[in-house]
Amino acid sequence: MTQIEEAKQFILSKTDNLPDIGLILGSGLGVLADDIQNPVTIPYTDIPGFPSSTVAGHKGQLVIGELEGTRVVAMQGRFHFYEGYSMDLVTFPVRVMKAAGVSTLVVTNAAGGINESFEAGDLMIIDDHINQFGTNPLIGKNDDALGVRFPDMSQAYAPELKQLAETTASEIGVALKKGVYVGNTGPSYETPAEVRMLRTLGGDAVGMSTVPEVIAAVHGGMKVLGISCISNMAAGILDQPLTHDEVMETTERVKQDFLQLVTAVVKKL
Repeated sequence: MTQIEEAKQFILSKTDNLPDIGLILGSGLGVLADDIQNPVTIPYTDIPGFPSSTVAGHKGQLVIGELEGTRVVAMQGRFHFYEGYSMDLVTFPVRVMKAAGVSTLVVTNAAGGINESFEAGDLMIIDDHINQFGTNPLIGKNDDALGVRFPDMSQAYAPELKQLAETTASEIGVALKKGVYVGNTGPSYETPAEVRMLRTLGGDAVGMSTVPEVIAAVHGGMKVLGISCISNMAAGILDQPLTHDEVMETTERVKQDFLQLVTAVVKKL
């Protein structure tokens, strides 16, 4: 709690614009932060307790300002378990957002498509998730000031926010898929056999993030909306190798639909 409070006070000392909505922007999706008006930009390395983002497509900075008239704080890049950070560090920014007054979290990512009806470039509302990290950010002594010992995850992704996103997408003409996101540790991509297993388990898309942050957000009482950009089809579906370059190329191609959807949703929150 001391570390969270220190980071919160540092961030709030840089702005009078207290945020209502938190945004976590995944690989290649950080461009949304460029649309924030009257921005205050803070490098992660300046914030007490924040690690550094080391992945291409993650700028590694916090952007605070207004988006469609709503006060927001956006993570332009996130931290991953595969970078060697503990679950406490991966989820630390979510804890700080909550302490700073954020009640709703919009979390985005680039993901591989497991559902064979998907195509690279699709946008998917996360209906639910499967935790394949082999660990959980809540393991260890619980701090009751952060949340209850055994948080309910039966509606981790708020039904009303999923409905809002679907309705908004229909209104603005953006096509949306809906499905279950599987969170794996990475950094290696899945094998074709692993993809077949995940499909059998009920997964529609797979990535290396999101699940820890969502667990921490729900633990803290935040409402969560999740959006995946299907950046490629997972291993074994198409006869081609997987690369991070392909992820970045796809997110660049669909960024207008992504920007239009998220900004329209935020405007209604």
